[in-house]
Amino acid sequence: MNYIVFDLEWNQYSTESQEVKELPFEIIEIGAIKLNDRGVMISEFSKLVKPSVYLEMNKITSRLIHLQMQELLRGEPFVEAAGRFLAWCREEKYSFCTWGSMDLTELQRNMAYYNMTPMSEGPIPFLDVQKLFSLAFEDGRSRKSLEYAVDHLELPKDIPFHRAFSDAYYTAQILARILAKAPRVLGNVSYDVFHLPRSREQEIRVQFEGYTKYITREFTSKTEALMDREVISSKCYLCHRNLRKKLKWFTVNGRHYYCLAYCEKHGYLKGKIRIQKAPAGGVYVVKTTKLVTDQEAEGLRERSARAKVFRKYKKKV
Repeated sequence: MNYIVFDLEWNQYSTESQEVKELPFEIIEIGAIKLNDRGVMISEFSKLVKPSVYLEMNKITSRLIHLQMQELLRGEPFVEAAGRFLAWCREEKYSFCTWGSMDLTELQRNMAYYNMTPMSEGPIPFLDVQKLFSLAFEDGRSRKSLEYAVDHLELPKDIPFHRAFSDAYYTAQILARILAKAPRVLGNVSYDVFHLPRSREQEIRVQFEGYTKYITREFTSKTEALMDREVISSKCYLCHRNLRKKLKWFTVNGRHYYCLAYCEKHGYLKGKIRIQKAPAGGVYVVKTTKLVTDQEAEGLRERSARAKVFRKYKKKV
């Protein structure tokens, strides 16, 4: 299997009155590197994209990527450029790889704006190389810049940053180092959810080392989501038993919910629910479940107690 490591540059509105809600970021450049399963570069792709929505360069964008509108107007229209890119990708079986989580979403958003055929009817698995770098070489939680990672790995900086091809090139170099030094982290697949699961059967359930992730279909409201049995259930992902909760679901900010359950065989499990806005206007849920220590369980009890005090205070106010 090949790895398609790609990067996008995009332009945006200069003033709020110019914003097109369906397309907040218009892609103006696509760059990509194709690696084989040994991390060897086997092909490359680079295209400037002719804009049709934002015909004035945002000042910050122009300063960051050093592109002028005159150059972009000589590029290919998005539909042709994106079509060439996807045809280049599909020459063999592949996995998308990006630095961070935005590029695949924005590619699909631009495709939807131009009524192109979707790449998928549901979530797309991909490798977030920024996350994999942290898991392989740092604490697994921090998210550092691309240039920081290049410096950390002492890779040569032989072309400028902040252009689509160059950033894809550096991301590919980092991925090649991960393939060589820490291939174990490649199992930590991410999912782009521009197109959500359409049914319960299509929902994403995946187990990683140390935790599980569940991504739901779309619900009409947060209330409907939090009434769903699968969403609010607590299961041990090691022995698959339904568990009784020691702490029922609670929240402080109304977007993140937590619970605590106990498995007699494996110990305490913390559940976390994140309520996310869906592209079509409803909401979806990302739920993670992980084993925690007795100390972490006690910390969750303290957080729950503070949440109760906060709710009582809000009612009085």
